[in-house]
Amino acid sequence: MRRKKSIAPLLLVPAIALGVIGAATSRELGKHQASVTTHGEWVTYARPGSKDSIRAYVAYPERKGKAPAVIVIHEIYGLTDWEPTVVDRLAANGYVAIVPDLLASKHGRTPPNADSARKLIGELEPDRVTGDLDATYAWVAKQPATAADRIGVIGFCWGGGQTFRYATNNPKLRAAVVCYGPTPQEGLERIRAPILGVYGEDDARINQALPETASRMKAAGKPFEQKTYPGTGHGFLKPGRKGNDGPQPDKAWNDILAFYRQQLGK
Repeated sequence: MRRKKSIAPLLLVPAIALGVIGAATSRELGKHQASVTTHGEWVTYARPGSKDSIRAYVAYPERKGKAPAVIVIHEIYGLTDWEPTVVDRLAANGYVAIVPDLLASKHGRTPPNADSARKLIGELEPDRVTGDLDATYAWVAKQPATAADRIGVIGFCWGGGQTFRYATNNPKLRAAVVCYGPTPQEGLERIRAPILGVYGEDDARINQALPETASRMKAAGKPFEQKTYPGTGHGFLKPGRKGNDGPQPDKAWNDILAFYRQQLGK
């Protein structure tokens, strides 16, 4: 049974969340980007063909002209406090960025308990995930600040796999970054966006399939660049994971941003 949503708590979310996220963002961006300010807010938008809605966090860069956009896809634990810091980081580098709660349309929002969230993620139908991502793409493309013809995606863990899969379903994507996510079993021939794969060195569960992935992408004539970062494990871009306290996350982010500059522009 789907949870019922309460309107009043959601009205309080933006003011409360922005204060929390602002503090987290300052720490996440570090000394190199701390002087860059962005505007972030929580939004909701409809899921076409249903009465369900999607809750998301979006951040805008401070710039004169329209900006490319990046859709962020969260891990298997749903939308946590970490993903909005990724959105803010992308916005600080010149991109409109948005992360949808992919549990929202079916379950109201991500629960605070990680095990509960992971269980609910396992109940999501692939078509629902695609539909929610399509709705997110359409919403961000319509924003006046967005360069609608330059939209990419990035995902982490489960979200990395969904990023790869979404690239097979949305030919309008201009770039996709798969962070330690599995490759879909079918549909690679439909991919049009160049793909950058970001992987931890000590993540055999994912990495053992990379030679096959590279071979399949090459056979399909699709651009696929992969980078593996020494001394890191699965999920290393998130605090608390193996290798996050070393230099590799910054190196990976430099590579990610360089890829977006090449594919989406600035």
